[in-house]
Amino acid sequence: MLTVNIIAVGKMKDKWMRDGMGEYAKRLDAFCKLNIIEINEYRLSDNPSQAEIEKGIEEEAKGILAKAGKGEIIAMCIEGKTMSSPQLAKELQRLSQICSTINVVIGGSYGLSNSIKDKAILKLSVSPMTFPHQLFRVLITEQIYRAFAINGGSKYHK
Repeated sequence: MLTVNIIAVGKMKDKWMRDGMGEYAKRLDAFCKLNIIEINEYRLSDNPSQAEIEKGIEEEAKGILAKAGKGEIIAMCIEGKTMSSPQLAKELQRLSQICSTINVVIGGSYGLSNSIKDKAILKLSVSPMTFPHQLFRVLITEQIYRAFAINGGSKYHK
């Protein structure tokens, strides 16, 4: 069975968002083994310099890579490719044929390190709009569920 890790910087704080993640995680049990992995956000000063931001991003990358192991990485980033839900379903189907673990990586408020993006098998963006990172976790988890539902022939995707 395919393992999907959602590796995200920071903690989910709001109960309603954790509940949303839990609902889609429960639904995904039929299709894959889902793990939600939270990486500590690097603490920055109130008015960080670009050098401090870059150091923080690199420190977060170390934690991400340690948790990703040998699995393939899908980097969620603004410069990534946009896909429809059926296109994402096809991509996840393709990836499931070549690997046993997929790591969907969501960076912190300053984004992802180039070291993560360079290792990614796919750079993915869901929109040019900006979303709160915690809300985005619920959104991408729903899209992963939708992709598996599409691949399974479910009527969930209309």
